[in-house]
Amino acid sequence: MKVAEWVRDRAAAQLRERAEIAVLDLAELKLPLLDEPMPAAIGEYRNAHTKRWAQLVDSCDGFVFVTPEYNHSMPAALKNAVDFLFAEWNDKAAGFVSYGLNGGTRAVEHLRLTLAEVKVACVRSQVSLGLFTDFDIPDMSEPGTLAPAGHHDGVLGRMLDELVDWSAALRPLREQPASPVLS
Repeated sequence: MKVAEWVRDRAAAQLRERAEIAVLDLAELKLPLLDEPMPAAIGEYRNAHTKRWAQLVDSCDGFVFVTPEYNHSMPAALKNAVDFLFAEWNDKAAGFVSYGLNGGTRAVEHLRLTLAEVKVACVRSQVSLGLFTDFDIPDMSEPGTLAPAGHHDGVLGRMLDELVDWSAALRPLREQPASPVLS
C-alpha cells in the first residue's frame, strides 16, 4: 500500500460524516514547470493546466500533503505546484504526512515555510514515517511496503481532526471578498 492510499483510507473512515475526501495526485496532473507570464498573486492565469489546477485547489477547504523528502526538502514537483497559484490556497488549512530516511521532517519544514507565503495555516500534528522503521524493505532495490508503527494511527487521527477543525474555523475568511495583493 502506498502512503497516500493509507492516508486516504484512514481519512475516509474517520471523516466520513465531516469531510469529503479527494486525492489530488501531482503525477496525474502533469503540471509543467511554472510557465505563467504573470505572478500567481495577480490571479490572471492564461494556461489551461493552470486553470484546471486552480479549480481543483479552490474546491478544497484543506489539504493533507503526503510527501517524501529529497535532499532536505520537498520534491520539486510539489514546490512547483504550490508556486502556480496564490489566492486558491489562501485561508485554508494543511496537515502533513512525510516519509524518508529521517521521516521526511525537513521536507515538511520547508513546505510549511512555502505554504505560509500563500496564506495556508498548518496544523501542528504531523505523521513522519521512517524508511527503516515504518516500511518493510527486504531488498533496497525495491520500494518496500508500508508498515507504519502503531502510534502513527493515533497521530494521523489527531492531525485529521485538527485539519477539519481548522478548515471550518477558517471558512469565514474564505467567504470574504479577496483583498487585492498589490495595492
